Amino acid sequence: MVYKEYQDLKLSTLGLGTMRLPVIDGDDARVDEEKTAEMVAYAMEKGINYYDTAWGYHSGNSETVMGKVLSQYDRESYYLATKFPGYDLSNMDKVEEIFEKQLEKCRVDYFDFYLVHNVCEMNIDAYLDEKYGIYDYLVKQKENGRIRHLGFSAHGSCEVMKRFLDKYGKSMEFCQIQLNWLDWSFQNAKGKMELLKEWNLPVWVMEPLRGGKLASLKAEDEGKLKALRPDESVPAWAFRFLQALPEVTMVLSGMSNMEQLKENIQTFETDKPLNKEEWDGLLGIADEMLKQSNLPCTACHYCVSHCPKGLNIPELIDMYNEHCFTGGGFLAPMLIATIPEEKRPSACVGCRSCEAVCPQQIKISEAMSDFTKKLGG
Repeated sequence: MVYKEYQDLKLSTLGLGTMRLPVIDGDDARVDEEKTAEMVAYAMEKGINYYDTAWGYHSGNSETVMGKVLSQYDRESYYLATKFPGYDLSNMDKVEEIFEKQLEKCRVDYFDFYLVHNVCEMNIDAYLDEKYGIYDYLVKQKENGRIRHLGFSAHGSCEVMKRFLDKYGKSMEFCQIQLNWLDWSFQNAKGKMELLKEWNLPVWVMEPLRGGKLASLKAEDEGKLKALRPDESVPAWAFRFLQALPEVTMVLSGMSNMEQLKENIQTFETDKPLNKEEWDGLLGIADEMLKQSNLPCTACHYCVSHCPKGLNIPELIDMYNEHCFTGGGFLAPMLIATIPEEKRPSACVGCRSCEAVCPQQIKISEAMSDFTKKLGG
């Protein structure tokens, strides 16, 4: 197992994410404790010492199961991370109640790592509102030794992350972002990395395989990678991409079975970062994938000036592309919920004024109609 130094700790560079634990009869709320225990035992044996859970994973049962499983091991033999669930705005005034419950569920007296969870457009104003006392409470728990290291995770834009850092950055010790070779450009992970580098914050990675979507490729694309590294598997390329980024300290992978766990551990037994030719080749495949599936909006904004409803069409197309490529997911609906109803895709009247001036000849009205249907509107 490859390790990295973090302050006075030695962390396995692969961490076990517990959002996708094995379940019973396909029910996400029913975690298979026996299989989970077997996976944790193997992970411990092979040197993984970082375990990441959260309040909402597996309908609230991930923390409970991981607490039970990890209680069988010496508390000093592993590092445990969980998060304050600010993705649900109804939790904002319950930080103390939730934190105490998390300690109970996880059967610990302290958390090695604790994160302000999912900083994004939907909750940034609430997170910055001092009336909830979230920041003050968590800093106090750190002073009391019940949190060893405090950080945050973010699905929001660079602008949102900057707002959070400008307010609380002085107390943040790490940041967790969605980072993989597709989102390097698609979700501007490159820009987020540059922002975090300015703050000298080490990077924790979530979704290195984008929920498994980067675990397999078209035969043509796989052939290109095989020509560069004949013995490297497609999933391993995603991890080698991250190994080429010195700012990355921790890579979290949500592994659902022993086969995935064994394969990922085997990859992390060595440090083989991509060279420039390999890096460029992988990002070239990403560009082609996005061209084939995305509307080719260049954000020229000609459409905006011709829209009678004043819709921010380039922004909506970005969300539409994300939603279509991912095949659903929470990100686009979450972002749409932050937009006034009269500025959402459903507000499009289909006049096609925007299409008359679009240099890319995008059928915008059809996209807005399809987006509305996909969102259930």
